[in-house]
Order: sequence, then structure tokens, then C-alpha cells
Amino acid sequence: MAAAARSPSEKSFDEMGRYQRHRRILLALLIGAFCTLLVFGGSLHDELAHERIEAHGIVLILVGIGGRLWSILYIGGRKSAEVVATGPYSVMRNPLYFFSTIAAAGIGTQTGSVIVAMASAALCAAAFYVVTLREERHLITVLGAPYKDYIARVPRFFPNPRLFRDQAEVTFTPRIFNHTLIDGLAFLISIPFFELVESGQEAGVIPVLFWLY
Repeated sequence: MAAAARSPSEKSFDEMGRYQRHRRILLALLIGAFCTLLVFGGSLHDELAHERIEAHGIVLILVGIGGRLWSILYIGGRKSAEVVATGPYSVMRNPLYFFSTIAAAGIGTQTGSVIVAMASAALCAAAFYVVTLREERHLITVLGAPYKDYIARVPRFFPNPRLFRDQAEVTFTPRIFNHTLIDGLAFLISIPFFELVESGQEAGVIPVLFWLY
């Protein structure tokens, strides 16, 4: 018996799902490569400044995780089915990527380096920029004029708080929310990871090949 033909919306959902998987793989490879390089870097800051930078970074990571969860409550599973333009999506078109970039900056601060934090955010933003261009082409094809109007009104990445508007209630898919939560908590792994690196450097087990400000 032949399988039932899939609807255009189902095909579109699958295609967007592939985009999202590619995005997660790209982000994981980027962060993994960057962290591997930073294993051999040391901070030029004194201990107090180093600890303060790390503490600020933890705040950035938590903001990033919270922002991602806030965003997924509004968009979960509907990105290629309709134009979502409320909550975080009313002030920017890609809040998931925006908050992921904030979290990436927080990961960078765990090295005790302001430069690394800025570089982490810049690399992450650049990677997401490439992904968003591809996604936008796809969504214009799928959603048409309503999405073009949305693009004309709402900035791609940097939020415009004056555009904020909300709705009385939202519905979400627990599976997608939980998956985003797990993804977000992975950012927290950077905290014990770099603490172990620092301990290894202090013990002389891990060589410091370059210094970072």
C-alpha cells in the first residue's frame, strides 16, 4: 500500500527541522573548537578581576538560557507554519540566536578574558547570521507576504524594545521546551570545564601557550 502523500506544510516543517539540526551541530562544533583552543590559554588579569569576569559571565549564561526558554514558548514548532510576532519575536526576528550569542559570551568569560568573551559572541553571531539568511529565504517562500511584512517591521538580530507586544496566552509543546532546556543547560558545562582547566594549569599538567587579556 502506497504511503500517503505528505502535505506542503509537513515538508516545510521537515525542512526547517533540518535547518535547526544543522544549526545545533554548527554551534556545537564552533564552541567545541573554541574551547579546545582556550584550554592552552591563560588570563592576564589578577585573581580578583578574573573572578569578577567569571561571575558576570555566569549571569550572561543564565540570561541566555532564560531568554532561549522564553523564546521557545512562543515559537515552539511553528516557525515554518505561521508568522510569530509577539513576545520576544515582536522586538527581533531571531531571539533564540540572540540569547544563544549572549550565552556564548558568558562561556567566553569563564576563561577570565574579556577579549575571549567578545570573540565568542562575535563568532557565534557570525555563524547565526549565515544560518538566518538561509532560513529567511526558506520562510519567504513558505509564508510569503506576511513574512515579508514582518521582515520590514522587525530587526533581524538586535532587539527594538519599542516594538514589544504580547498576547493573553501562549501554547507550547513540552517536548520542544524540554529539548531547549537541555540544550541551554549545556552552556553551564563551561563553568566546571574551565575551572578544571585552571586547576590543571596551576598544577602544571596543562601548559599555557598564550596569554589573554
